[in-house]
Amino acid sequence: MKIIRYQDAEGRIHYASEQADGTARRIDGDIFGRHVVTGEVVHPGRLLAPVVPTQILCIGLNYRRHAAESGAAIPERPVLFVKGINTLQNPGEPILIPTHLKSNEVDYECELAVVIGKSCKNVRREDALDYVLGYTCCNDVSARDWQLRFGGGQWCRGKFFDTFCPLGPRLVTRDEIPDPNRLGIMTRLNGQTVQSWNTDDMIFPVRDLIAFLSGSTTLPAGTVILTGTPHGVGMAQKPPRWLKAGDEVTIEIEGIGSLTNPVADEPQH
Repeated sequence: MKIIRYQDAEGRIHYASEQADGTARRIDGDIFGRHVVTGEVVHPGRLLAPVVPTQILCIGLNYRRHAAESGAAIPERPVLFVKGINTLQNPGEPILIPTHLKSNEVDYECELAVVIGKSCKNVRREDALDYVLGYTCCNDVSARDWQLRFGGGQWCRGKFFDTFCPLGPRLVTRDEIPDPNRLGIMTRLNGQTVQSWNTDDMIFPVRDLIAFLSGSTTLPAGTVILTGTPHGVGMAQKPPRWLKAGDEVTIEIEGIGSLTNPVADEPQH
């Protein structure tokens, strides 16, 4: 099933299931529990991120060629950092370049996002995908100056700005993506392809990430796991290619679709 989340003209938020004929039908119930696709055809207004995460767990340096372009050794275990819920952004809405805590080095990262469907802990690798509700596209936007130079050795400051986690445009349930590690993944910046690779290059596949992250740790339903980005990030271009106001970034993943966001400067208050 392909699930979207949207806001209607009265400001109410709903879920709907996209149909093969191009229509969308309203979903009643909780997508993390009991729900049913009704026969009611809806006309989504404002498209929202397909889920509101309970937490956002992120994996760095998880593609071999990206680790190489970053000058980093292949990690022995997944490299974990987090993003706040404040970073969530909807499809079509702007990524904001920080102007108060200023950054001049804002970068794109196409990533496969995994949405955990039911609470789990100490999951075995072979059972890991049973806990997945589905998959969506993510742009793990990163302020490299704050991530690598001004963050005191921690990545989170450069990853934690408002709008730095666009998600969408839809959640595709796991039954439609039998192997999340065989998907084409790409980024287009102003129509030019800047990243194009496959999730089979992950150092730690999705099963391994869920097993690792759930070790002695409860992952509640709604946990979003960002699985890393392939090579081709702006930081690695020569010269580096940073996002700026007026740009448009599209993340595309095979079997899921395209997530597009414009780029703008943070408003001055």
